[in-house]
Amino acid sequence: MNDVIDKTVLISGASSGIGEATVRELAGKGARLFIGARRTDRLEALAAELGANVAWHALDVTDPASFAAFAVAAEDRFGRIDVLINNAGVMPLSPLALLKQDEWTRMIDVNIHGVLNGIAAVLPRFIGQGSGHVVNVASIAAHTVMPSAAVYCATKYAVWAITEGLRQEHDDIRTTIISPGVVATELGNDITDPDVAAALTTWRQKSLTPDAIARAIRYALEQPEGVDINEVIVRPTAAGM
Repeated sequence: MNDVIDKTVLISGASSGIGEATVRELAGKGARLFIGARRTDRLEALAAELGANVAWHALDVTDPASFAAFAVAAEDRFGRIDVLINNAGVMPLSPLALLKQDEWTRMIDVNIHGVLNGIAAVLPRFIGQGSGHVVNVASIAAHTVMPSAAVYCATKYAVWAITEGLRQEHDDIRTTIISPGVVATELGNDITDPDVAAALTTWRQKSLTPDAIARAIRYALEQPEGVDINEVIVRPTAAGM
């Protein structure tokens, strides 16, 4: 197996949920973590807890300049970048008829533009060094469409397509898309429709914990050179979706 020791891994959306769990999982295996999010107080506390191999920087994934500065700061801190984990995402679900256009725009900005901004920040470096690994966290929603989730599903299918396109364009860069089923995280806390929020609470009665997704990410990273785990779907055993 290809150990993650001494690999420099960038993680967006690292202040909670799957992102935080992945930081903890990879830090425990000796990786160097450069973590980003908007809630810098949480990043600072996490880095202080985990030690010198975890550093942080404020990150707004919707801003290309912010992501570019994040990559530069990571390189300044650790010397190189080996892996990008695009994890940041939002999920304010609602029926289309409610016309929550601001929420649609927010999902497109974070879930699609955020992924593209991350790729743009690291791809020239990966091409230059002849190696790199982009891990994009999508969702089971990349494979199915559900009422109230049309726009969210569309953004996650876009992440799937972008990841596959990157794979086809670069033989020396590994790509992985991680598609979780229902996970107990803060995702969806921004749902403003009360009926959809109640349905999500019921759905989450059978959930994975974020560390299950973190282990799937580590599995993809640890594969030997020449092996590219292109997609991992992780669902709770008891869940229908």
